[in-house]
Amino acid sequence: MNQLHSFVVKEFRHIFRDVRTMMILLVLPVVMVLLFGYVITPEVKDIRLAVVDLSRDDLTQQVVDRFAQNRYFHLTGTAGNPTQGRAMLENGQADMVLVFGEHFAEQLVHSREASVQLLLDGSEPNQAAARAAYAQQLLLAVAQELSATMGVEPRFQIQPVTHALFNPHLRSEFNFVPGNMGMILMLICAMMTSVSIVREKEMGTMEVLLASPLPPLVIIIAKLVPYFVISFINLVTILVLCKYLLALPFAGSLWAFMGISVIYLVVSLALGLLISTLVRTQLAAMILSLLLIIPTIYFSGMTFPIESMPVMYQHVASFIPARWYVAAVRKLMIQGVEVQHVARETLVLATMALVLVSLSLATFKKRL
Repeated sequence: MNQLHSFVVKEFRHIFRDVRTMMILLVLPVVMVLLFGYVITPEVKDIRLAVVDLSRDDLTQQVVDRFAQNRYFHLTGTAGNPTQGRAMLENGQADMVLVFGEHFAEQLVHSREASVQLLLDGSEPNQAAARAAYAQQLLLAVAQELSATMGVEPRFQIQPVTHALFNPHLRSEFNFVPGNMGMILMLICAMMTSVSIVREKEMGTMEVLLASPLPPLVIIIAKLVPYFVISFINLVTILVLCKYLLALPFAGSLWAFMGISVIYLVVSLALGLLISTLVRTQLAAMILSLLLIIPTIYFSGMTFPIESMPVMYQHVASFIPARWYVAAVRKLMIQGVEVQHVARETLVLATMALVLVSLSLATFKKRL
């Protein structure tokens, strides 16, 4: 028993001395429970609603007030006509536009039935379907309340006519392809770059390279360029598959898409370079690079809506490069917006690239 006790104590001491093991055993379960039980949720919240009211009567105002009081909707503004409402969807100012016809009240009072048009952003089909379902349930409840208040029989019926812009058939490929592009490019660039440089350090050949007449910066750039070219070829391959195999439209500017993709590749390469400065073995670099999958999937908006997360975690998602790249790709590929509508995403990614490249190169010099 004394020998067993000694070995058990020894194992406990080994575990307690290894900080990384302690983090995995004690912190990781807490993080996973909080992530999937509190942060990540398929529920759609804070739906930004714009209203186009061509009828301008008390009944339409009651319907709008009912939406404004609902916890799932947030009234962001009004538009004078459906064209302006569509522009609000394209500019990212609204997630849904509620359009009342000119004779909404007359139709509802005289025929007991009227229609309302729901304009949705179909570039995110899962969220668009959920938003449409919430609106339909609320319109049904409003019609019942109006019938009970006015004491009419048969009861009022408000029929929603749903139209998903940019993706009329709500095809799931429109949502997952931009997200998969962000994840694939991030993994290829970050993982391969970090492993390549760490391999030189692990084998002891990096010192030989640094002893050559070339400056260290030139050596690092020379090791990064091949992976940049390979990643760019992957990008072109993905575009060809999307066009001819998945039959996805490319409604926006191809040059703008290529430009922001190049910036994203630089961000991913710099992130891999930063990982290479933090570890000493290829296995550690591979594991750390693979861990990038989790934030890329759950905090990029490709699977779960960022707007439904707690505010603190929405700020956390702002530091994930894939979030901005996926948003820009959706706008350019699916929505076909003008270049100025992705200026924010481009600026954020360019800033990330500058910061990561500077930080990675500075840290790399110190470590070597």
